[in-house]
Amino acid sequence: MLEVALTGGIATGKSYVLARLKERGIATIDADDVVHEAFGPGTATTKALADQFGRAMLKPDGSIDRALLAKIVFTDPEARRQVESIVHPIVYSTIRKWFDASDRTIGVASIPLLYETGREKDFDVVAVTVCPPDVQLERLLERDRMSQEEARQRIAAQMPVEEKASRGDFVILTGGTTRATDAQIDELIATMNARKGS
Repeated sequence: MLEVALTGGIATGKSYVLARLKERGIATIDADDVVHEAFGPGTATTKALADQFGRAMLKPDGSIDRALLAKIVFTDPEARRQVESIVHPIVYSTIRKWFDASDRTIGVASIPLLYETGREKDFDVVAVTVCPPDVQLERLLERDRMSQEEARQRIAAQMPVEEKASRGDFVILTGGTTRATDAQIDELIATMNARKGS
């Protein structure tokens, strides 16, 4: 199986690209979905985070309050490292099991912090989504309804998109029209099919 990672900065179009790949018959998994499940009531991850940061971190249903957790990790680098030490092993273990269980010839895993976690060598191909900084900021403000300061904090907490792009095998520019992005997605699929056959 050709194992592909899709990464990029926050609000640079990863979800759009992953959805289009899925529509075109490519097997996909999203690290954000893995985290969402891991933050549910009664999981080992939820217990570990509550033990680390207190039960105030939990919603009434026993799941992690992601908005509260985000406020902590994006303002406190040490807290972010603690959260990542708990969450990242779960994410990568789940993705590895997903790849191992698949009977498909190509699989794409969307992993926002791929380079930050130093796991890019685990994959055969790395595709990176990129858009201009002003577009990224505008998308984040619109999507998550946060202040400019909060949005800039979240962008700054990740590796610059230019560096990610320079390290990727395939770059998808998402700052233009959806038609232009879709054409690049088709190019990525062609590239993956060529790699699969080589």
